[in-house]
Amino acid sequence: MLTKKEIVCPNNLLSTANKKKGITAAIVNAGKPLPMQSVMDAVKENLIKPIFIGDKDQIQKCANEIQFDISDYELIHEPIENNTAAIAAKLAMQGKVRIIVKGHIHTDILMKEVLKREYKLLGKTRLSHVWHMTLEKNDKPLIITDGALNVLPNVKTKMHILKNVINFSKRIGNKRPKVAILSATEEVLDSIQSSMEANEITELAKKESLDADVFGPLAFDNSVSKKSAEIKGVENIVAGDADVLLVPSVETGNALVKIMIYFMGACAAGVVIGGKVPVVITSRSDEASARLASIAAAVVALD
Repeated sequence: MLTKKEIVCPNNLLSTANKKKGITAAIVNAGKPLPMQSVMDAVKENLIKPIFIGDKDQIQKCANEIQFDISDYELIHEPIENNTAAIAAKLAMQGKVRIIVKGHIHTDILMKEVLKREYKLLGKTRLSHVWHMTLEKNDKPLIITDGALNVLPNVKTKMHILKNVINFSKRIGNKRPKVAILSATEEVLDSIQSSMEANEITELAKKESLDADVFGPLAFDNSVSKKSAEIKGVENIVAGDADVLLVPSVETGNALVKIMIYFMGACAAGVVIGGKVPVVITSRSDEASARLASIAAAVVALD
């Protein structure tokens, strides 16, 4: 059942990112083959100028193994993995890097450092994570949020997530995204908390005149399938044609993304947005093509 389809980085994301060239990026704990390969790919695409943070010998060894000449780039020697995140956060605070890219380090360690107020990396909205999902090189993307950072967001947090994803959607060229607020049903039911919250978010989006078409609750089928929406009598501009799926919990978003990756061969470009610097927090098992796409998404997310 697992697909053997090759995961490919989407052209539309790369071409949009290529408009911003040579963005300085901190590569946190870089001394592992997959992070190094994705950085080399991003450098070849002229997306980033890396600053490597980690064990000097390990970083150089990995670079040598893939024939990546890193002699022109800064390398900050820090052999203790858990100390590398603080160095990256300080560089971002000082304006020396514009994006942070996770290497071989646990996400919670990296994000705990980024979230410290002393670095002043937090913006007006709460940080949230987006996945830019594509199956082929020239696919229209499906954005899924938040399946990696906010575990069980309340309505207030979901409004932050919504505003972040609308902003990101505009940066990839979608001026008025269609956002489906997911639940297990398209009906508002007292017994399903997410359906009531979706209805509330829909009303708040109208009240605040957000520059997007926002509707919920919608189940997954009538969010992405016009046929399903028609059969169930769901009449709305978002139904069956969603650009964005705003999920009720981290489990929902995480499962949707992993299903698309492992059963469909989707390329999942993941990035944390809403702060002063985008943060790439790919899984340590992600392939190099998805890591490259995630770096491209971070570059696109920049102001």
